[in-house]
Amino acid sequence: MLTIWGRLSSINVRKVVWAALEVGAPFERTDAGGNFGVVQTPAFLRLNPNALVPVLQDSGTTLWESNVIVRYLAVRFPARQLLPTDAAARFEAEQWMDWQQTTLNPAGRNAFVQWIRTPAEQRSTALVAQSVAATEPLMALLDRHLSQRPYLLGDNFTVADIPVGCEAHRWFGLPQPRPDWPHLERWFASLRARRQPRRAGPTPCMNRVPYNHDKPHFSPGRRLHRHPLPWQPGGRGARRQRPVG
Repeated sequence: MLTIWGRLSSINVRKVVWAALEVGAPFERTDAGGNFGVVQTPAFLRLNPNALVPVLQDSGTTLWESNVIVRYLAVRFPARQLLPTDAAARFEAEQWMDWQQTTLNPAGRNAFVQWIRTPAEQRSTALVAQSVAATEPLMALLDRHLSQRPYLLGDNFTVADIPVGCEAHRWFGLPQPRPDWPHLERWFASLRARRQPRRAGPTPCMNRVPYNHDKPHFSPGRRLHRHPLPWQPGGRGARRQRPVG
């Protein structure tokens, strides 16, 4: 059985959990990072010297870096064909994964941090505006791309859709207006409705749960969506959740 280290309020942990569900791999998850701590302990630093989540353990294999773990799971459990075998298609998928990590995520980070991680009295509207100005053209790019295809690579869901989908989920959850992106929103709705092996319900990593369930700083009056995931933690500290699968 796989072990995933990391809290579900982390976008990078969500990628890994979603990928594990998609490939049907049995796993257990242990909360770590943020208010849960753990990552500075000697035992965890032996797993990841960067003191970051997620970390995946699979027998004698230990991996960190979320997109690498998503690729690994697609190769390790190939039945769902999440990673194309054709070289051109495979590297197109990896291109979108790297774009999420190097372009889309940095653009949206300031708005997320200001809205979600920063108390209202300390929030910088200038940083939010800068982040919106950087992110909206990228979302418009995605909308144009998806106007011609149901998923990022065409007719089939692949590893490319997981990290970009998590990024869209985070951006759409911010308490701010956004332009109409009909193709992007259609794709996003299809991701949220996906069913995975061993699960009857929709994609749990796309449920409307606050990213900062461990330390909320939402604006006064903003409605919090408190729909916990099946194994969402009920308290603090490293806590092992029941196995999935």
